[in-house]
Amino acid sequence: MEELKLNYYFNNMDEFPEKEIFEGCTYIWEPLNKLKAYVKEKIVDKDIKINNAESIGEFCSITGNYIIGEGTKIGANVTIQGPVIIGKNVEIAAGALIRPGTILGDNSSVGHGSEVKHAIIQNKAKVASLAFVGNSILGKSARIGSGTILANRRFDQKNIEVKINGKKYNTETDFFGAVVGDCTRLGANCVTVPGTLVGPYTWILPTVQVRGFVPAEKRVMPQAQYTIVDNPRVELK
Repeated sequence: MEELKLNYYFNNMDEFPEKEIFEGCTYIWEPLNKLKAYVKEKIVDKDIKINNAESIGEFCSITGNYIIGEGTKIGANVTIQGPVIIGKNVEIAAGALIRPGTILGDNSSVGHGSEVKHAIIQNKAKVASLAFVGNSILGKSARIGSGTILANRRFDQKNIEVKINGKKYNTETDFFGAVVGDCTRLGANCVTVPGTLVGPYTWILPTVQVRGFVPAEKRVMPQAQYTIVDNPRVELK
């Protein structure tokens, strides 16, 4: 099924500096399933610690094994827990947490107070402030809005299933967040249920809870329902 394949969501994988992570993969969960072994072989087994950052703010913590590319700017109070691979000209804002198994592509960014864990963030993708991106893949120029959560584990901790047209497919892992296609945008305070797939060039407007499969080139809008009643005139202290 086309909607289970990487090339439905991503058309710029050859531009990604760690494009080898996609080699030999057909289905969307395969790169994440091999991510731990990939970074281990590339930087942990060789005990690599390369830091070419242009600037690092005060009170940062960088531990484990890592590659940090040229031109990258790291804000104050950032925590980077290797093994991680961070590309060139990346911006990591103050207070962000980059956890093990993360790859950040060139010209990507992670906003203030956001957490990224075991994720593949392709070139020019942006994660805004106070967001969580766990066990997920973002396509080129994808955007994750402030306060958005890409949830990555079921309550019962069973393997994550992805659902397309009523049929379920086992990802063979109990940690799997979302696949967000090229140039797709998730607005502020969205939440994706584990195993969510969103095609390229789709816009998810703010506050929407997304699950299952959303095709390419769609716009998803919330249905706002609220009640307005009279309110007494009270001046609070």
